[in-house]
Amino acid sequence: MDEWRRRPGDGLVYWPALGGRSLAVFGDIHGRDDLLADAQARLDAVAGARGLRPLEIYLGDYVDRGPDSPAVLDRLIARGRERETVCLRGNHEALLLGALDDRAVLRSWLGWGGDATLRAYGCPLPRNQEPAAADLAALQQHLRRALPAHHRAFLAGLPVAYTIGALLFVHAGIRPGRLIERQDEADLLWIREPFLSSTRDHGLLVVHGHTPVAAPDFRFNRINLDTGAVYTGVLTCLLVSDRSIEVL
Repeated sequence: MDEWRRRPGDGLVYWPALGGRSLAVFGDIHGRDDLLADAQARLDAVAGARGLRPLEIYLGDYVDRGPDSPAVLDRLIARGRERETVCLRGNHEALLLGALDDRAVLRSWLGWGGDATLRAYGCPLPRNQEPAAADLAALQQHLRRALPAHHRAFLAGLPVAYTIGALLFVHAGIRPGRLIERQDEADLLWIREPFLSSTRDHGLLVVHGHTPVAAPDFRFNRINLDTGAVYTGVLTCLLVSDRSIEVL
């Protein structure tokens, strides 16, 4: 029987309609290149032993807060040359891109963990918590010079959603009651409520990150894979097929 169950069983039954394909889905990384390397190695070991070559889907928030955002981007770019991957944009990637041209965004980004990313790229940080306009202008110029062209191109090319079978992958969630094709990008990147508490059938099972949880959160209408890697040291990878689900 083609069914996809949470393990251990709790009565939930999902129907992803993948047509025999397998997927590997990764939660928020936030600059933890060490955890990403370990998760990919676990996946490779399991997939190799089973003769699988899953489509890898990354749910966004590769940068900020953790120490190695540039290394994470390099690893994802390299992985895309070797495997079939889909890397989605998270709100932190959107902030980084916005900070390149908008000093108001840059100021906000500093308080959202962007300071760790700037430090990793070798940018000197302002000494004051409320940097002056001249300090922000100088920092913006440093960032523009420090961000490699291939990182900027990668970030600019990230999609905000991906659908396969009966599954919708986004970073944060969706606006309940709104058609998928009419969702606002800001919601896909930033939303929490009313999405998290919604009991609506969204038409597709939404797989997302963005809101940290202690363990993968399985609901009938959504699955949250953000296990707070930068704080907990746990980066979740979910191996999915039409018949099973497995947290690696």
